[in-house]
Amino acid sequence: MITAIVLIYAATDRIPETAQAIADIDGVTEVYSCAGDVDLIAMVRVRDHETLAELVPGRIGRVQGVLDTDTHIAFRSYSSRDTEAAFAIGDD
Repeated sequence: MITAIVLIYAATDRIPETAQAIADIDGVTEVYSCAGDVDLIAMVRVRDHETLAELVPGRIGRVQGVLDTDTHIAFRSYSSRDTEAAFAIGDD
C-alpha cells in the first residue's frame, strides 16, 4: 500500500466544495483544510504507483477549484495509531 500526502492549492471561494469533491474520490482517505502555505491536505492510500500517477493529476487535479498540487510519497509510518491497530488485530 502506498501512502501519499497531497498538498493542494485551491481557489479560496471554493475550498469547502473542492475539499468534499476530493474526499469523495476513491483512494483519498482524508482531506484537511488548513492554515499555512497550502489550502488543503489530502491523504491518499492506493495499491501501486501507477494508480497514484493516475489519481493525482487525473482525478484530484481536475476537481473544480484545484489550482495546483504537490505530492509527497511516504516511506514509513511512525504513527502510534498504526502500531496500536497492528496489535489489536483479532481483539473484538
